Amino acid sequence: MLISEIRDYLGQFFGSVELHGGSDGVISGPAKIEDAQPGQVTFVSNEKYLRFLDTTEASLVIVAQGVDVDRYRERSAFIRVRDPYTAFMLLLQKFSRPRKIAAPGIAHTAVIGKDVRLGTGVSIGDYAVVGDGCSIGDNSVIGPHSVLFHDVSVGSGTVISTNVTCYDGSVIGNRVIIHSGSVIGADGFGFAPQEDGSYLKIPQLGIVEIGDDTEIGANTTIDRATMGSTVIGKGVKIDNLVQVAHNCRIGDHTVIAAQAGISGSVILGKCCMIGGQAGFAGHLELADRIQVAAKSGLSKSFPDAGISLRGTPAQPMREQLKQEALVRNLGSMKERLERLEAELRRLQEG
Repeated sequence: MLISEIRDYLGQFFGSVELHGGSDGVISGPAKIEDAQPGQVTFVSNEKYLRFLDTTEASLVIVAQGVDVDRYRERSAFIRVRDPYTAFMLLLQKFSRPRKIAAPGIAHTAVIGKDVRLGTGVSIGDYAVVGDGCSIGDNSVIGPHSVLFHDVSVGSGTVISTNVTCYDGSVIGNRVIIHSGSVIGADGFGFAPQEDGSYLKIPQLGIVEIGDDTEIGANTTIDRATMGSTVIGKGVKIDNLVQVAHNCRIGDHTVIAAQAGISGSVILGKCCMIGGQAGFAGHLELADRIQVAAKSGLSKSFPDAGISLRGTPAQPMREQLKQEALVRNLGSMKERLERLEAELRRLQEG
């Protein structure tokens, strides 16, 4: 791909794209700036990586509009854009190759149930199982050893990777990606305590609904609702090893990092950002655009949109940082208090 072609490609998204240096160089692929070799493209979006401009061997570097590139132009060409990170992600999409999860068509070892409706261009891998009454949209892929229980609905252009289990009644939208080992629609954790100390299982009669353009990481579990639906909105991105419990509702375009645990009936607003290992008590509600720092523990709802939360129990970040600073100073405060008490005793005795 020529540098000039990259410029024109990015221009479709950003409009204003400045090329500094030669336009006829050939770019074979992307690389990290510290490892890039001649013929590769890289980027700088964080100022701390600007130091690598002195040493990188990349033939093309994408930088922010304010970066002075004149001193480096003898070695590399530069494209200046408003958002170099997004620009580079677009290039990664351009250079990436589709992952071959299953061969085209229906593998002869796959098991297809009764009354299954398959769109055009569907691929189903070896030893996959598609239960009775399932529906799979055009150009979707069901990976090897994955299982769809009965009456699962899968939209068009969706990719379900290897060893994924989708329980009965699950509804999966268009262009969804579900990575290996995930379980969609297992029973919610519902048990009624009895007088003798035992537990009575509460039937889980609901389903899971996953919106369009959602991506679910490896070994993530999303439980079916007790009644109604556990809902994952459009454009949601869920990392690996995340637990979403029964009857939760995750708003559109919310992102959830690895090992977060969300208890039953939690409602997250749109465009929230949930850090890794964050934990939620049940029946909480967060407004739109709330950010939750890693390892935070939420024990109450937060109705104000756009705030940042941190700590256990989670609080607005500024308040929590003040309290954390006080905790760090407890040792010196204790020593000062002991000195004051000793001085008071000396004065009293004198």
